[in-house]
Amino acid sequence: MNFQSNPWREDELLSAESLSDLITRKSKVKIYNIGVVQNIKGAINLGAASESANLERLKNIAQKGDRSAFIVIYCGCCPMGKCPNIRPAFKVFKEQKYTNAYLLDLPVNIKVDWIDKGFPIE
Repeated sequence: MNFQSNPWREDELLSAESLSDLITRKSKVKIYNIGVVQNIKGAINLGAASESANLERLKNIAQKGDRSAFIVIYCGCCPMGKCPNIRPAFKVFKEQKYTNAYLLDLPVNIKVDWIDKGFPIE
């Protein structure tokens, strides 16, 4: 059940399989961990985006970044419908007009949708 409106479109969700493949192929992708969960390989851990200081750090990064860069954000602390971190973080990239910003599709949580599938973690 989804209790919050989503700032992303369906085509802005990236599957776990797709991101794992990008990491394995060493593709140029910036991955931001905006939750309090284990780090996916190569991710920059910014802490929970629901906390104002962490969200401000993310805004500073986004303001200085390349708007066409391939960006993936994720949390995975809980089911996406309830997550307090993904919506404010994704809105930052939308507001800054990023053209290749994606949300990692972790419908249940990072353990079930990433770790248990054997995808790369640090």
